[in-house]
Amino acid sequence: MPVPDYQTFMLPVLRDLADRQPRNRASILQAAADHFALPEADRLELLSSGKMTVLRSRVGWALSYMKQARLLESPKRGVYQITSRGLDVLSRAPAKIDVTLLSQFPEFVEFRARGRSGDRGNAPPASAPRPDEQETPEEALEGAYDQLRKGIESDLLEQVAAASPGFFERLVLDLLLQMGYGGSREEAGRVLGRSGDGGVDGIINEDRLGLDVVYIQAKRWVDSVGRPEIQKFAGALQGHRAKKGVFITTSSFSRDAIEFAERIDTRIVLLDGHRLASLMYEHGIGVSPRATYHVKQVDTDYFTEE
Repeated sequence: MPVPDYQTFMLPVLRDLADRQPRNRASILQAAADHFALPEADRLELLSSGKMTVLRSRVGWALSYMKQARLLESPKRGVYQITSRGLDVLSRAPAKIDVTLLSQFPEFVEFRARGRSGDRGNAPPASAPRPDEQETPEEALEGAYDQLRKGIESDLLEQVAAASPGFFERLVLDLLLQMGYGGSREEAGRVLGRSGDGGVDGIINEDRLGLDVVYIQAKRWVDSVGRPEIQKFAGALQGHRAKKGVFITTSSFSRDAIEFAERIDTRIVLLDGHRLASLMYEHGIGVSPRATYHVKQVDTDYFTEE
């Protein structure tokens, strides 16, 4: 089964702590995963940032919210214990524990109000539903970022498709340089742009020392690139005794083209329009920063006393 949302974790986590024994976060995570019989793959699933497991994030927010509602307390760093209020909640045999239940406690109401507005007088009621209460704040932030990025990448691809062939050639050069290929712009510029030169559009150094080279084919197309075009490029690479090539297009590649590139000995990387736009975004080509948000966490090492 997929990893449950953070609210679903609240009741089993609180029940696990009902014996009043303090437990560290690792044992709580283990018990929560065992309760839902999560397979190993789900236990190791990462958030899109790749820096934390989904399980750790969701159980962590369940612990944090219940602590804010004073159902739990933390007698020391990374350790949690049930409170008398938490025991009282369990004594009522709730079907579930969620933010609606937690909102009956003034400490949680105040916590939620603080999180929504710096001006408490203008804050909406803490019981008002958020857009998606199934997500942790971390996941909501990452989801919003992904959605924004996909929209920008779509706009980028439209701009690239409408650009002139010469501009597209310069764009490819800028991207490859930003990715670390080609050495200096002058060195790369001397070898890129040989349109029709033996079936390749350009050659660029794979590293700054020029120990190896990569042959490039760039097509600003609307239609899908088929197998014949990849075969021609592969033949051109063999004619140059080249081992590596990159075929870049603003459109897409057919299944036959992809399968052919995977089967041959010559290493050909296929870069379609979506991947091109993603790399442009990642390496700052055609985009500029609008806002930066720093998400921080408590540095527990700082509070460790010798």
